[in-house]
Amino acid sequence: MDMITVPAGRVTLSDRRTQRSWAVEVASCELAAHPVTQALYERVTGLRPAAADGERLPVEGVSWWDAVGFCNALSEREGLTPAYRLSLDGDHVEWDASADGYRLPTEAEWEHACRAGTAGPRYGPLDDIAWYRGNSGERIHEVGGRRPNGWGLHDTLGNVWEWCWDVYDAEVYGSYRVLRGGGWFDEHWSCRASVRRRSHPTFRVDDVGFRVARSGRCRDPVS
Repeated sequence: MDMITVPAGRVTLSDRRTQRSWAVEVASCELAAHPVTQALYERVTGLRPAAADGERLPVEGVSWWDAVGFCNALSEREGLTPAYRLSLDGDHVEWDASADGYRLPTEAEWEHACRAGTAGPRYGPLDDIAWYRGNSGERIHEVGGRRPNGWGLHDTLGNVWEWCWDVYDAEVYGSYRVLRGGGWFDEHWSCRASVRRRSHPTFRVDDVGFRVARSGRCRDPVS
């Protein structure tokens, strides 16, 4: 799995629902060049939960909890310290920020990496960089088939939405987690660097996957 070093920086997140924006300092981290594929997911977990079948298709139909479990399993497979500590009942997870294993990116890391130093809604023309409803034929596509951003990251927009670590808004939505990036069935307005979506951590659907991160952190972890 090709990991890209993302430089440190500062990103301003925004939420259309609340009309709120906030700035976050982002430390340097490593982010996978593309979402986790079905082949890698099966190699690590023995499972292939996707609706479509293809070695280089992004794995989808995975919940946030599935993604957390994959991160720990991949870390153990590579002799790294797992980033997540799960409670015995499996209902609570803590992020060990000192661990060197794989984890989900924070949404600040994700947006900073997606933008790759650009300031607009996208890092290039949407048809060149993303699979979305306008060009996907309403189906998922292999990773890496569109032009990467300036830091070498593919498919941050389109193809599959990506789980992030963060709770969306605990006071209103409880344990719902953040999704980023837009998917193959979404209209163009959902495939923008700033768009935030939320879902329950047990939710599974055929346009939601994830990519992994390592090493960096942008703020104190929130469990």
